[in-house]
Parts: sequence; structure tokens; C-alpha cells
Amino acid sequence: MSELDGRVIAIAGVGGGLGPLVAAELVRAGATVAGTDRDQAALDGVGADLGVGEERWDGRVVDLLDEDAVAAWCEALVSRFGRVDGLVHLVGGWRGGQPLHEEPLADWELLHDLLIRTVQHTTRAFHGQIEAAGARGRFVLVSAKQAQAPSNTNAAYAAAKAAAEAWTLAYADGFEPGGATANIVVVDAILTPRMREESPGEDFPTFTPAEQLAESIRFVCSDAAAKMNGQRLPLTMR
Repeated sequence: MSELDGRVIAIAGVGGGLGPLVAAELVRAGATVAGTDRDQAALDGVGADLGVGEERWDGRVVDLLDEDAVAAWCEALVSRFGRVDGLVHLVGGWRGGQPLHEEPLADWELLHDLLIRTVQHTTRAFHGQIEAAGARGRFVLVSAKQAQAPSNTNAAYAAAKAAAEAWTLAYADGFEPGGATANIVVVDAILTPRMREESPGEDFPTFTPAEQLAESIRFVCSDAAAKMNGQRLPLTMR
């Protein structure tokens, strides 16, 4: 018996560089995975690579900035699978590289929507399902060290990540001991297979391999992490 057998886990942002690896890791552990992205072709690619039947995969285009659409996504998954036990938030994005006093505030507006609003909408929509799952219930956020150690040239990104972390920790605080959990996996940056292909001679010493991050997310979703709530799991150099 695999560690996630029988569990239904939704992934927000499954079509990015990390999402397919996380979906594959969770499926290998026995979970049924339901993913969303803005691009149907990306979803189709993830589903094809998973190599499982429709009973273990569901891919849908959902506008995560539309709270009603997110609620409808959750309802559709419950209608199909009977429940949702966990939610993994992988929606990402970056703007930065300029000093705080020069960076356009439009960068903040973009990152606010991508990194904060999508966390708010998904946690609110899936709360009833995650709480009802009890000790199986999971919310996992992928974050960055910049949230706790911001640099002047990444102010908007760091502030958005910090807000998403604060929201997640407050979400964790609402769960009863022994019940559902919400946790954060922290990286410096993520090394994806595509990055390796595009820069085969590059070392990327401070980057976390996407495969290791996927394994960590599987762990947080498992019974082995049942006592872990409102925590940051660092996958960083220091």
C-alpha cells in the first residue's frame, strides 16, 4: 500500500516547471491528482505524461483570480471524486532586479495577484474539504527565502511571498490539533529539468532541484508529517 493511497489532492498551477514533477510524485505515492492551469495544452501534457486513467487525473482550466470560478472548481472535484483531501499551491511568478525606489509598482500589482490572491481564493474555496478530511487534510505552499530575508532589488517579490506565508500560517492556526495542516516549503530558487536542458554546463549551486522539492511536498502530504502544522520546511543552503 502506497502512502497516499485513496487521497485526492488538487494542484494549483500544475502546468509550470515544477507542477508535472509534483503531480507525478503524488501519483506514484497513490494519490488521485486534480490540476489546474491557464493553458489546456499544458494540462493535457501533464495528464499524458502521468500515464494514469481518468479515475486518477483531472485537469481543468480555471481562472484562479476569479473566486467564484475557484469555488466551482472545488465543487466539480467533489462531485467527481467525492472529496478533496489536500491542496498544493504552485502558482509562481517573479518581477524584480531593480532597487526598491526604482521598481515600477505595476510589478507589485502583478505579484499581488499571482502570489497572494490565488492563495486566498484557493484556501477559502477548499477550506471545507480540507478541514473535513481531518488528519489527512493538507495545504502546502511553496515559498522563497526572500520572504524572510528580503533584498532591496526584490522588494515586491519578497513582500508578496511574505504575505502569502502569513496567510498560510494564519490558515494553519484555524485547524484543530490532530486535524488538517497547512505548511510552507521554502527554497532559494527552483532548478527545473528545462533549465538543465537549456544550460547543461551550469552548476546552480543554490537552487533546489525540482525533483527534491516534489519529494518534500509528498512528505508533507503524507501521514509522516501529521504533527507538522504551521511550519516552514527549508530546502535552502542556509
